[in-house]
Amino acid sequence: MSSSHITLAVRPRGKPIKKVPEEAQVRPQDSTAKLYETIAARSGCSVHRLKITKGSDGTSLPNAEDVTIERVGLREQSTVYVKDLGPQIAWRTVFIVEYLGPLLIHPLFYLLRPYIYRTDEAPTSLQTLSLVLITIHFIKRELETVFVHRFSLATMPARNIVKNSFHYWALAGLNIAYWIYAPNAPTAKPLNPIVTLAAIGMFAFGEAANFLTHLRLRGLRSSGGKERGIPTGYGFDTVTCPNYLWETVAWAGILLVTRSWGTVVFVLVAVGQMMAWAKKKENKYRRDFGDRYTKKKHAMFPGLF
Repeated sequence: MSSSHITLAVRPRGKPIKKVPEEAQVRPQDSTAKLYETIAARSGCSVHRLKITKGSDGTSLPNAEDVTIERVGLREQSTVYVKDLGPQIAWRTVFIVEYLGPLLIHPLFYLLRPYIYRTDEAPTSLQTLSLVLITIHFIKRELETVFVHRFSLATMPARNIVKNSFHYWALAGLNIAYWIYAPNAPTAKPLNPIVTLAAIGMFAFGEAANFLTHLRLRGLRSSGGKERGIPTGYGFDTVTCPNYLWETVAWAGILLVTRSWGTVVFVLVAVGQMMAWAKKKENKYRRDFGDRYTKKKHAMFPGLF
């Protein structure tokens, strides 16, 4: 393989980048990540703000260490287009902000019940249990975000954080909290102790199983790496995304305790989104790993989806 450099023509696309170079020199065996770094350094722009596409067919070039210039079909005097994606925010930060919403909103509604609902009644044991379960769930998510999850993409457009946070701040936060801490909520009425224990058991099992699947996914990628592997065990041999399955089991436990239409709305939206993600992941596993991957008939729910 030749070690000589090739010269690529660089053209801006969309919002102009002031110092974008007119050309970039790389070697055919260099990674596309090297091309991103070269253009970012010369343009004075963060590498995470750049999107580079091939001039020949508009294909987006991945910012990857394991994909070479030669592999993506770039040759001497090939043209690449560079687009500024605008201000970026780290995915880890996005997740922390998203999950912070319910962690702030639920305790506030619980503690401010006398002022929000104009009642002197103390919260019931089921309302307290609802707060505890939801708080545990989102604290777990925050801790996993900081210590467990490894992200294939470093950043996302900063403007999207409001849209991404709506699901948790509005649906899991305000929507559920307003209904379950009210004096006339189903949680204000007694619940069969057997049902309560079953709900707690479902929640505990779902959270523990979900955590184990996240540990398994973490083990497939090195710190800071973008490599992907085929997960096995803890449900991965049965469905594509058991982490979503166990997440649903945990929320089913919360739903049994709260018995609220607000919780139903959040769970339906969340499950619908996870089903769509699970199907995309199944297709990506089949595309990326071919015959090495055992195709799953069900992406999320055994026998159902």
